Amino acid sequence: MPPRLPILLFPLSLLLCSCEAEEEHLYTFKEPHMGTEFTLRIYAEQGSVEDLTLLSRRVFDRVAELNQIFSDYLPESEVNDLARAPVGEAIPVSDDLFRIFDLAKQLSGETNEAFDITSGPLIRLWRMSRKNQKLPTPDQIARARARTGSDLLDLDPVERTVTKRAEGMLFDLGGIAKGYAADEALTMLKDAGYPRSLVAASGDIVVGDAPPGKAGWKIGIETLEVGAALKDLETVTIVNRAISTSADTRRYFEHEGVRYSHIVSTETGLGLTDRIGASVIAPNATTSDSHATAVTLLGEKEGLQFIENKREIECRIVALHDGQEVATRTDGFTRFQQEKAEKEGPLPAP
Repeated sequence: MPPRLPILLFPLSLLLCSCEAEEEHLYTFKEPHMGTEFTLRIYAEQGSVEDLTLLSRRVFDRVAELNQIFSDYLPESEVNDLARAPVGEAIPVSDDLFRIFDLAKQLSGETNEAFDITSGPLIRLWRMSRKNQKLPTPDQIARARARTGSDLLDLDPVERTVTKRAEGMLFDLGGIAKGYAADEALTMLKDAGYPRSLVAASGDIVVGDAPPGKAGWKIGIETLEVGAALKDLETVTIVNRAISTSADTRRYFEHEGVRYSHIVSTETGLGLTDRIGASVIAPNATTSDSHATAVTLLGEKEGLQFIENKREIECRIVALHDGQEVATRTDGFTRFQQEKAEKEGPLPAP
């Protein structure tokens, strides 16, 4: 498996229902990328497998190209080259890296730095703490925090350059990169003449036109309880939109009776201690991925208010209160929602 992108949030699974097509056949292609499995589902005429196989190869090559740009696990990735670049020097970067930095910097400002791609020093410190099963010291957190903050980045959209303002800056694009890659993949499928397509990258799913004879793509959302029965899942039906789910379900460690998530708070420098998951529906996966990350970091009340002030973005937040899951939603989320997943679907996303 390729080196995985570090992620601020380990997304809960989004589950995809199986839909039968009468006039078109559903083709599925899978490959591991960015530390997860990317899945393409494409409706096309019977006998299109050869053309689609070539197309899927180009799509997966594009995802691999983006991983080479975004991954801080690849020593020679573009984002790591930027981390090693001199401070105070305007560094030319690729269109893809500039776009993702620009979007992330805007979101950092909107969330009071809760979402922050410069939080690499804090995240690496927390990884080491989890490995050693002990908390970082206040001094270690302070030193890491001194090297983080979107105000330490200057972006020039005309020259397409990035200038760092502090030594030792490190970047983590895990809360936005998979969504960006999924959008790029779906665009390629649509441009090739396949509008009825879906791209899934773990907890990030983006879809095009509805499957034949269907209102849309039905997606099931897992709860904070891993492995909940399919019949108990809530579902949404979406068309030409994306949904991302992020939560702290699978990776954590306990220290002196406190459960710490792998999700790192930029405020405390420690893993989150409140159980929370967020599912965000947005026009594209870059937005749904990054905003699901942001909501989880902002917390239940502030996260909901943040999304309520956004146009064309809806969310569902699940938090654990006294051992019980409590869900809250923006008003518009119910527009996409089904009461329960049918017993015959959804099926686990490939």
